[in-house]
Amino acid sequence: MKSILLIGLDNFGYLIAKRLRELGHEVMAVDRKEERVNAVLPYVTDAQIGDATNEMFLESLGVNNFDVCIVTIDDDFQSSLETTSLLKELGAKLVVSRANREVQAKFLLRNGADEIINPEKQIAEWAAIRYSSDHILDYIRLDDGHAIYEVTVPKDWVGKTVGQIDIRKKYGINILAVKDNGDMNLSVTPDTMLNERKTMLVLGDRRALQKYFKI
Repeated sequence: MKSILLIGLDNFGYLIAKRLRELGHEVMAVDRKEERVNAVLPYVTDAQIGDATNEMFLESLGVNNFDVCIVTIDDDFQSSLETTSLLKELGAKLVVSRANREVQAKFLLRNGADEIINPEKQIAEWAAIRYSSDHILDYIRLDDGHAIYEVTVPKDWVGKTVGQIDIRKKYGINILAVKDNGDMNLSVTPDTMLNERKTMLVLGDRRALQKYFKI
């Protein structure tokens, strides 16, 4: 369990708060607008109405006591930048800030952010890959060179075992799991049989995955 300071409670911040609650973390939520704070109260440990660009207010929260400080202010980049900078100056351990454009990300990184969240960019990349192919069901980018895809079983694999396909030796692609009607099987062995009902989670070099699965 981690203690998290979440600043900015628009829809994105609200959804983060709900998910953090589901994961069992302690969350302090902050926003200038009372209605946003009230909406998130059922999902957080504590909440404050206040201006995160005010150094005295921010210091009163004890930012250095939180494991992570997440800044999700969306409608005022200047406030996001000032908040990010103040958090770092006040001793925040890890500052994660939201950016909507690359130029914003650069400014945030130069002014205290340790990591950047760009939800529109990430969702755009996911949607482009997911809906440009009939057999890609999900996608997780790990870094510039590697990714995990959930793919349907190719027709020429149906009725064969993982060992017969031997895709790891031929292409450096690993089958991490097999799903059958939504049930995940992480115990993939060379004897695991594939059929048209199943989908696979495959990990490998992005270029190899894109070439082999025609992404």
